Amino acid sequence: MSTPWFVFDVGGVLVDETRSWQGWAGELGVTYDALWDALCEDIRAGHSHRHTMQRLAPGRDIMAIRRARLALDAPLEHDLYPDVRPAFAALRARGVRIGIAGNQPLEAAPALEALSLGAEFIATSAGWGVQKPHPRFFEEVLKACGAEPHDITYVGDRVDNDVVPALAAGMRAAYVPRGLWAGMGASPVPALSALTEL
Repeated sequence: MSTPWFVFDVGGVLVDETRSWQGWAGELGVTYDALWDALCEDIRAGHSHRHTMQRLAPGRDIMAIRRARLALDAPLEHDLYPDVRPAFAALRARGVRIGIAGNQPLEAAPALEALSLGAEFIATSAGWGVQKPHPRFFEEVLKACGAEPHDITYVGDRVDNDVVPALAAGMRAAYVPRGLWAGMGASPVPALSALTEL
């Protein structure tokens, strides 16, 4: 019997991004609540979070701000959701292999490695040169696991970026709707309230 894999997205799944969004609000000169409301409004309208930031700070170089914030926004221990370590420990105890792969900058990988979560691999979209939901991202997940698609469950917080493309790649998908994209779109798989439900 083949060994199952669970591969986890980062933001909204392992990492609560509140601290990062608070930092962005400060950079853009708006309140956290104003930024959050604008992000949710734009996401529902089909726009990206970069669109929101540019809309809130016209004329500002959003990419320059992002580059300056890379180290500040790297995941820290207190950014982890409280169910992450218990879920990982329970999965490993059952013989499940764990990977981490998400749309993240290169700087996120060493920060995640420093958290010693026990993942067998940690990968970023920047390192792979492709972002979700592009099918090639999920091809990279397959390569990193060295497993058949049906032996891999991709765990994400977004229907459009995580659940749908993982299923299209032949993988299983788990949906944890929390964070900014929670509840944005109807999921073809049941929603989990915590990673410990895995």
